[in-house]
Amino acid sequence: MPTPAKLHHAHWPKGVPHDLRVPQVTLNHFVQTAALRYPDKPALIYADRVLTYRQLNAQIESVAAYLQQRLGVVRGDRVLLMSQNCPQFVIAFYAVMRVGAAVVPVNPMSTLPEVSYYADNSGAKVAVVAQDLLPQVQPLIGQVGGTLTAALVHAYSEGVPDSGLAALPEAMRFAARALDEAHVHAFADAAAFAEPVRDVGCTPDDLAVLPYTSGTTGHPKGCCHTHTSVLASNIASQVWRGLHADAVFLCVAPLFHMLGMQNGMNMPLTLGGTMVMMPRWDAARAVALVERYRVTVWTAPPAMVIDFFAQPTAHTSDLSSLALLSGGGAAMPEAVSKMLFEKFGLSYNEAYGLSETAAFLHANPPARGKRQCLGMPTQGVHSRIIDPESLQELPQGEVGELVTRGAQVMRGYWRNPQADQDAFITLDGERYFRTGDLALVDEDGYFFMRDRLKRMVNVSGFKVWPAEVENTMYEHPAVHEACVIAVPDNKRGENVMALLVLKPEFKGQVTEQDVIDWSRERMAVYKTPRIVRFMDSLPKSGTGKILWRQLQEQEHARVNAALEQETS
Repeated sequence: MPTPAKLHHAHWPKGVPHDLRVPQVTLNHFVQTAALRYPDKPALIYADRVLTYRQLNAQIESVAAYLQQRLGVVRGDRVLLMSQNCPQFVIAFYAVMRVGAAVVPVNPMSTLPEVSYYADNSGAKVAVVAQDLLPQVQPLIGQVGGTLTAALVHAYSEGVPDSGLAALPEAMRFAARALDEAHVHAFADAAAFAEPVRDVGCTPDDLAVLPYTSGTTGHPKGCCHTHTSVLASNIASQVWRGLHADAVFLCVAPLFHMLGMQNGMNMPLTLGGTMVMMPRWDAARAVALVERYRVTVWTAPPAMVIDFFAQPTAHTSDLSSLALLSGGGAAMPEAVSKMLFEKFGLSYNEAYGLSETAAFLHANPPARGKRQCLGMPTQGVHSRIIDPESLQELPQGEVGELVTRGAQVMRGYWRNPQADQDAFITLDGERYFRTGDLALVDEDGYFFMRDRLKRMVNVSGFKVWPAEVENTMYEHPAVHEACVIAVPDNKRGENVMALLVLKPEFKGQVTEQDVIDWSRERMAVYKTPRIVRFMDSLPKSGTGKILWRQLQEQEHARVNAALEQETS
């Protein structure tokens, strides 16, 4: 009988090799090649602004030369990149790598102290930043003990024709302002720079991207990704899903995050495809863009997909071009998957990855997917389920920690040997990354998430996996969004609590007790939420993930305070 690590080979997608051959080039090679192959083809469409591959490559070259010759960026440096989605993000990203430096993508919602940490920890020399975010960066430039020496500033409206300004959120329509501060440079000047780039001999093993994980405790950690690890994830996804140069991608997930960076930007550019970019999430506009530009590929977390297909226009527009809908980060609810297939003929291709694996790691075979499933290890990826304590491999069907190895796994955490020691283990002479995710392997070799290692509810000794309860909640006809958390209880240790957003037509028609009673009919009593609270909305990260940990911490503080008051 096959071992758990080989079970999935019986269901491997036809025509896809088991091993991965990663091109021995840098990411820039693909943009340069596309500019030669398809010079007049749209590479990027943004608010009616169209950049062809010839234009995109020319601007990358100009900005790279400016970074190199005016701002002193050299091979091995790090450059902060802080912006909402826009063409300048793409140009800057590739320009930084063109001169052999690494991009440090920063969430545009970051505060000054957070940006200061990223700058100091990475040792970044220069920041490329949108003008509305300059206040979070400028105080760090030239600071005693700091490393930032200059900032390159862009406005979202630059290059956008009048017809496209309305497509931008109002706060993003401002024209570029005059820059008279020392060490602050205009992106437009860099994009028009006429000097050629000096070649620095960048290799595939050079550091390319340094994304910071949010982390569960302590400070965020930088994930060291080379051109090779980024490309390994990207190329594997292309081959697995049969993508090609004529694909049109909806680019809406934030580019600072690996989901958007890889699927919305690097994927179309390495293919020579076209990206249709949105500055921020707007479900109604997304529907219009899919119809207008005949979008064929869209990768998004379930929350975005649910919002998209909840739009009335989604049911009246021509969305027939959409051929691949994929994503990860959370399981797609069964009820939503059923609706997508029955009404639109779409199967949500669920996949699994982390910042540490440059996104794509596991995926469901396109023709044989399972729902609420992490899929199987893809080309060249070897994953196991181990006991988190003993580190012994567990048999098929048992829940344990998912560990993995493959070409897309990061080199390590940036200048953090203790974090590396905690995150990597050696099994049978091979180095494996500990994901911190609890999963199991079914009889076909597919992996199923059973939550984060620390995200579990212990009810009187019974283990409850929140993802399982959430999936059931989505089957309730009134539930639009759900988040299940653990709350303290003096008798049981913890209780299951469900925080729910109701569909508009059910508000005032359903009570919390109705949901509890409904749940008891569908789940074991210890899994059933004992507490249900209706909310107007659930907090989400920039990539659309529900911030369950934030909600749980808030409820823990509230419940603990109440318990203390009762016992005092």
